[in-house]
Amino acid sequence: MENSEGVKIESTVVTEEPLISALDIALFVVIITVAYFWYFKRDKQSSSSEKKPYTIQPSSLSSIEQTSNSSFIKKLKSTGRSLVVFYGSQTGTAEEFAGRIAKEGARYKMKGMVADPEECDMADLVEMKEIQKSLAIFCIATYGEGDPTDNAMDFYEWLQNGDADLEGLNYAVFGLGNKTYEHYNEIAIYIDQRLEELGATRVHEIGLGDDDANIEDDFVSWKEKLWESVCSHYGIEETGEESNIRQYKLVDCSEVLPERIFSGEISRLKSYENQRFPFDVKNPYLSKIAVNRELHKSGDRSCMHIEFDIDGSKMRYDTGDHVAVYPKNSSELVDKIGELLNADLDAVFSLLNTDEESSKKHPFPCPCTYRTALTYYLDITSNPRTHIMKELIEYASDPKDQEKLKLMASSTPEGKKEFHEWILRDNRNIVHILEDLPSVKPDLDHLCELLPRLQCRYYSISSSPKVYPKSIHITAVLVNYTTPTNRVNKGVATNLLAQLIPTNDELPQPTIPIYIRRSQFRLPPKSQTPIIMIGPGTGLAPFRGFIQERDYARKEGREIGEMVLYFGCRKKDEDFIYENELQEYVANGTLTKLHLAFSRDQPEKKYVTHLLEQNADELWNIIGEKSGHLYVCGDARSMAKDVHSIIVKVVMEKGRMTNSQALNYVKKMEQQKRYSADVWS
Repeated sequence: MENSEGVKIESTVVTEEPLISALDIALFVVIITVAYFWYFKRDKQSSSSEKKPYTIQPSSLSSIEQTSNSSFIKKLKSTGRSLVVFYGSQTGTAEEFAGRIAKEGARYKMKGMVADPEECDMADLVEMKEIQKSLAIFCIATYGEGDPTDNAMDFYEWLQNGDADLEGLNYAVFGLGNKTYEHYNEIAIYIDQRLEELGATRVHEIGLGDDDANIEDDFVSWKEKLWESVCSHYGIEETGEESNIRQYKLVDCSEVLPERIFSGEISRLKSYENQRFPFDVKNPYLSKIAVNRELHKSGDRSCMHIEFDIDGSKMRYDTGDHVAVYPKNSSELVDKIGELLNADLDAVFSLLNTDEESSKKHPFPCPCTYRTALTYYLDITSNPRTHIMKELIEYASDPKDQEKLKLMASSTPEGKKEFHEWILRDNRNIVHILEDLPSVKPDLDHLCELLPRLQCRYYSISSSPKVYPKSIHITAVLVNYTTPTNRVNKGVATNLLAQLIPTNDELPQPTIPIYIRRSQFRLPPKSQTPIIMIGPGTGLAPFRGFIQERDYARKEGREIGEMVLYFGCRKKDEDFIYENELQEYVANGTLTKLHLAFSRDQPEKKYVTHLLEQNADELWNIIGEKSGHLYVCGDARSMAKDVHSIIVKVVMEKGRMTNSQALNYVKKMEQQKRYSADVWS
């Protein structure tokens, strides 16, 4: 039976089964479906990845706007321009100079534009030769320890790493630096030389501006000779037209809703009400003042110890970093400008760039009130530059005031002398000028266009995050001085900080916008490495953090190297700041030696430099025999230079080297980060 059933079954299979079974069909459908989705999904992803660089940008701009903004060549061609002025600026001065050059280009039949290299594809420089009689000018500042400014970093690296053919590019460079610093105008000099190496043609020799002397004079003198070279190179003549063309136009914003009006924010509207990490130069953190106490024991000067609360901000800092503080101008000066110009400071306005192709639509956050602009955005306490004198001429109704302004705006020896004496020596700001030239009544919106941006102030952090992870400490001297015209000028930031005194816990604590700027001023990686710290006055600030960090390591049981501190002030009983702290560090062994110089406690003045010369053996033992590190913080103009000379002398004598060998030895220390300076002028 089984056999017959088996045969029957076999017979049934043979006669009834189709060529393709249902199972085969199902499998086939599944395979086709999978293949279909795999193919089209892959194609979609491929298409998406190909489009990604053009459709997804790291900003709020559309892809078309991004492409347009990055191609300065397209802007030049589409607007019939032949002059582009790039700026590398950290404080706004280089940007201001760039704007003045671009504006003057019209007098030489060269329509110009200002460009931020960070927002441009600098590889397009190779295409400048396609524009007839074109010229690229670079106003470049050197920042920190011979570094490019933040917005010029990418361009600098492109020049270093690339080998573009820049033949046909005509260029000129003006550098902004400070002779008290070792790396004077280093970035501008490099860019000038590198452009020539890549085949570009230098139309005019590099200009080197010295901010320690009179950078305005340096710039004006270079600019005049620049245009002479430009006329000669291109065979053109000056048109002679000198009209004050406005870069921005006034827009009445009286109907703008209150919630759309800026009230002091640096970039993002309502950023102080809705704080968002990360915090940086355009998005500072509104920090509470936790501590504000006087450090001087007596005398008529003031030095403040201030602690910024950063708890919950996610901000992190390293010992040796700087903190940037955003100040605001005094209401007294702001009100004075409104009074002198008979202006409504609470009127809401905006300034809109007349150049539609410019990426910079406003000179500062707009719309806002005039009071906000003068308080938070504009520098009304510094000495105005000559171009402001020139722009004020048309607003002077008294011929005498007109002539005085014309003289100071001119480049004649008499004009330069008058500007130096009346503006720089007498230390006049815009308020003083309006007071002393009463017939000068500029439109307030034009004045807002002319004045430079109010800049944040940087302070060396005087604490260690190992000890104070939730706060940042600074040490700041209150700046107040009487000018030759018997006016009292006050430091914008320090006088504001002096008013921010913490109250009891029941009341809101005073706040101020800050952010952290990274520094290369660092302790050695190994805690056993011996160090020498030279910091008179508030130059002690970063070393307080250094000592705290080493003390923390010692308490953890780690071995720490010798720490030698040179500190100086006027009088022990007046301005010996952090005296108790320092003596305690000496007592517990963290601070190996504390050398003190009180300049006015004896008939002959005594400074830290005198002590350094006396302790030549100790200096050489640490930096020569033990390969230790040496740090200097404070005044760059005299103290830091004197220290450098003494170190070279010690290396010569104790290391038995020639002057040339000693200089090379110290230079090598600097390259190895064994000799570091955090100085200011």
